[in-house]
Amino acid sequence: MTWHVPEEDLRSYARGELAAPALWSADTHLTACDRCRSVLAEVSDPVALDAGWERLDAELDAPRPGWFEALLVRVGVADHTARLLAATPAMRGSWLGAVVGVLVLTVVVTNVSPVTRSPTMFLALAPLLPLAGVAVSYGPALDPTYEMAVVSPVHGFRLLMIRTVAVLAAGLGLNGLATLALPAYGLQALAWLLPALALTTTGLALVPRLGPVLAPSLVGGAWIALLLVAHASADGPLAPFTTAGQGAAAAVAALAAGLLFLLRDRFDLFHGSAA
Repeated sequence: MTWHVPEEDLRSYARGELAAPALWSADTHLTACDRCRSVLAEVSDPVALDAGWERLDAELDAPRPGWFEALLVRVGVADHTARLLAATPAMRGSWLGAVVGVLVLTVVVTNVSPVTRSPTMFLALAPLLPLAGVAVSYGPALDPTYEMAVVSPVHGFRLLMIRTVAVLAAGLGLNGLATLALPAYGLQALAWLLPALALTTTGLALVPRLGPVLAPSLVGGAWIALLLVAHASADGPLAPFTTAGQGAAAAVAALAAGLLFLLRDRFDLFHGSAA
C-alpha cells in the first residue's frame, strides 16, 4: 500500500470535520491500514472516535427505504407514517398483483359471457377486495410488522385509518380501472362502489369486539349469503345492485362510519392488548 491518509486529514476525521469525498476515502482506507489506524489513535480523542464509529455503524445498519416509502417521504409524509404505510401487507406487490389477477379474470369472464342486464359476477366480487385488503393490514395474525406498529407513536385508530385509506385508494382505484373494461354496462358497472364502502366500514366497526380477522370474515360471509338469497329470489338484477339496494348500502356505510367514530378509543385497547 503506497498511499496513506495525511495526518491533517486524520485529525479532521477524528474531529468529525473531514468532508466528502476525502471522508469516504479515509473510511475505506482505515478498514485495511493498520498504520493509519495507529496514527488516528494517537491524534484523536478516544471518546469522540468511538462516537463517530457508532454513528457510522448506525448509518450502515439503517434499513434503506423502498421506492414507495421514499416517494411518501418526498411528498411530505412523516418518516414513521411512511414506514408504516410501506409495511402494509396489502400495499405489497404480491397482494396487489393477486388483486389485479382476480379482477382481470373476472372482467374477462364477464365480457365473454352472454351480456345480461348486470355484470353480476364482477359486482359481487369487487366489494370483497377492499374488505380483504383492510383485513390483512391490521392485527397480529396477518400483519408481520404488527410489533413495530404497536410501539409506533401513533394512535391505534389513526394507524388503522392511515392504512385503511391507503388500501381503499389502491383497491378502489384498481376496481375503477376494471370497471372501465366493462363499457357495455355503463354506469351499472359502478354498482359495486357503495357496497364496497358499506362492507369495509362495517368490518372496521366490528374490529374492536370481534378482532381484525373474524370481523371482516363475518361481514364477507354475510355479503355472500345475501347475494345467494337475492339470486334465489330474483330474475333480474340482484337486490343489492338495484336503486333500493344502493340506498341501503349508503345508509349502512354512513351508520357504520358513525359507529366507527364513536368506538375510536376502543382501538387503543385492542391495539395494546393484542401486542
